[in-house]
Amino acid sequence: MKKTILSLSLLTLILSSCNNEADKFLVTNQNIGLLTDSTQVKDLKNIFAEDSLINPIAGDEFSGTLNTIDIYENGGKLLLSLTPKQALDSTATISSIKIKDPRFKTDKGINSKSTFGDIKANYTITKIQNSFKSASIFVKETDAFFLIDKNELPAEFRFNMTKTIEEANIPETAAIKSFILGW
Repeated sequence: MKKTILSLSLLTLILSSCNNEADKFLVTNQNIGLLTDSTQVKDLKNIFAEDSLINPIAGDEFSGTLNTIDIYENGGKLLLSLTPKQALDSTATISSIKIKDPRFKTDKGINSKSTFGDIKANYTITKIQNSFKSASIFVKETDAFFLIDKNELPAEFRFNMTKTIEEANIPETAAIKSFILGW
């Protein structure tokens, strides 16, 4: 009897550990799929071995660009755009990640195809920042932030960067322009 219980317990443990594999599309404060907040640029080739990485060109150190690394799926679909903390340094960690593929989502189901209404229903909005082309939506529960194109806003906000944007000024159906996680 004891051997049967021990065998069943061991089998249950083995099967449950198989299901704990990291979700390669889950977005949390410390992870985006297999990327962590301590992943170095040199590790990206191993993490995305099945995908294509488009790196900045060596010699562009003085161009003033962000040296963004784009990651494309095997079929050519853009998954992520990564910005390292230090340009052209293989030991640098990632500063921010722009999430392009809607399969990447938070534990509350928010992805790059979500709307402002989805964000509002799932998170506490702490700040809305007005910029040249978009409204940046910051939330309490995550380090991610969301950009809404100002073309989605009423006309009075589209060309005025000094006007304060409130939650009520953004339509529930306004689509997310960009979904970004900063580390």
